Amino acid sequence: MSTVIVPVERIERAILLIRGQKVLLDSDLAALYQVPVKRLNEQVKRNRERFPEDFMFQLNKVEAATARALRSQTATLETGRGRHRKYLPFAFTEHGALMAANVLNSPRAMAVSVFVIRAFVRLRYSLASYRELAGKLLELERKVAGHDEALRELVVAIRELMEPPAKASRRRMGFRPTQS
Repeated sequence: MSTVIVPVERIERAILLIRGQKVLLDSDLAALYQVPVKRLNEQVKRNRERFPEDFMFQLNKVEAATARALRSQTATLETGRGRHRKYLPFAFTEHGALMAANVLNSPRAMAVSVFVIRAFVRLRYSLASYRELAGKLLELERKVAGHDEALRELVVAIRELMEPPAKASRRRMGFRPTQS
């Protein structure tokens, strides 16, 4: 078997966020595994018990239209497959993509599935790093906001100290001889 090399970045561009899950469409997965979409979907239907809803789901019309629009904006897997379809596409999660490789049982699918999993893992790490960075920025904003208020109060206090005291008509203290 020849060594299969699929750039992980290429797979990452094909991963979409649908229903709050990172997924690969059946047409992209079939292109990666080098099988017709029809064959991939046939194998999935024959092994339906291996694909619970958290592994794979079928898109509705709105999601399918959105996915098509997203795919046309980003250069994903450039194949002619899946452009004119009778059926709504299926979306495979990370686990579903691996299970699809297992039911296809081809050397190419098994080899490429490693790269698919790596792409999902890299996206997960990127997301975790992003969340960590966002948390640190929020913490910094809170600190700076607190410092701004403290600095504002300090400036007001200094200005009050710099103003000359207002002359008030006060009685002088101490002994005063009376005039006779």
